[in-house]
Amino acid sequence: MKRRYKILWWLLGTLGVALVGIRLVLSHESACGNAPPIAEGAPTMKGWVHRCYGGPEILQFEELAKPTPEDDSVIVKVRFASVNPLDWHTLRGKPYFMRMDAGIGVPTESELGVDFAGVVDSVGKSVTKFKPGDEVFGARSGAFSEFVRVKESGNVVLKPANVSFEQAAAIPIAAITALQALRDNGQLKAGQKVLINGASGGVGTFAVQIAKALGAEVTGVCSGRNVELVRSLGADHVIDYTKEDFTTGATKYDLIVDNVVTHPFSDYRRVLTDNGTFVIVGSNSDGDYLGPAVDVIYANLYDPFVSQHFGFMLSSLNPEDLATLAGMMADGKIKSIIDRVYKISELPEAIRYLETGRTRGKVVVTFD
Repeated sequence: MKRRYKILWWLLGTLGVALVGIRLVLSHESACGNAPPIAEGAPTMKGWVHRCYGGPEILQFEELAKPTPEDDSVIVKVRFASVNPLDWHTLRGKPYFMRMDAGIGVPTESELGVDFAGVVDSVGKSVTKFKPGDEVFGARSGAFSEFVRVKESGNVVLKPANVSFEQAAAIPIAAITALQALRDNGQLKAGQKVLINGASGGVGTFAVQIAKALGAEVTGVCSGRNVELVRSLGADHVIDYTKEDFTTGATKYDLIVDNVVTHPFSDYRRVLTDNGTFVIVGSNSDGDYLGPAVDVIYANLYDPFVSQHFGFMLSSLNPEDLATLAGMMADGKIKSIIDRVYKISELPEAIRYLETGRTRGKVVVTFD
């Protein structure tokens, strides 16, 4: 028996040492590196980079090599780009488990930004869908630079003529996340009741509009200052969370899309139908090591033991859904709610504002 206890304590001690080691490795932050040299005579552009992990203060607006078109790609001159939580998580490398993919110590990719809208500058010789001068929008890493290179088959589609660059740039990550949370993960059907918790944020404002377009009865949850905004987007009911706790109400929902996770799962169960679905899109959990992953782990552990479905989703960017959203914009079914517009030179301030968690809709930056 004593031998078994010794083995158990040895195993626990080894596991503890391993966990401490992993934490130290993942949290290590190297000094910011220098920009690599640009070949003499090569075309250049300006763009924001982060050559180490940290806050907006470590961002550098540098001279970078301008991308040239490959046979199957297009070069887009960026007019507007939008800022997403993904950008500041990437910038800070937090939660730390992200660094297993993004790079330990220093980021493997220095450029930032994903959502963009702009004009096709040049195309590769095999490209047939686009031509110089086309107005497009889409998603590609490095969107906080003057130019991006995107494969013709990649995440880029024509911008509707009746939609501004500013509006289009706000679409990709947030609107695709809302669309896939409702349509794919939530399997939302016309006539069903859906609740959007965090209805006034980037994903939330799109989720309200898309749910209405899909024929649902929509309830939005937000703070008092945003009630009229959410109502104007088509929500049938709006709950001010500072005055009312929706988890104690009598209404039961077929689907809850949660951008903030403000309650225990047992509270959500009370207001879900017997076979209802709860989809985590975002979270307020902000621990350095796991952050929102805590809610993801809990949902996966909780789900097998209840009749309702609890899960987490990450959006999958694809041109088909971008085209769907372009059509919805063109038809006036959805629009981007723009909270603030910053100049590209003010990107650090834009990220600081987004990190406050008080934005209404989207924050965009302009190259114009």
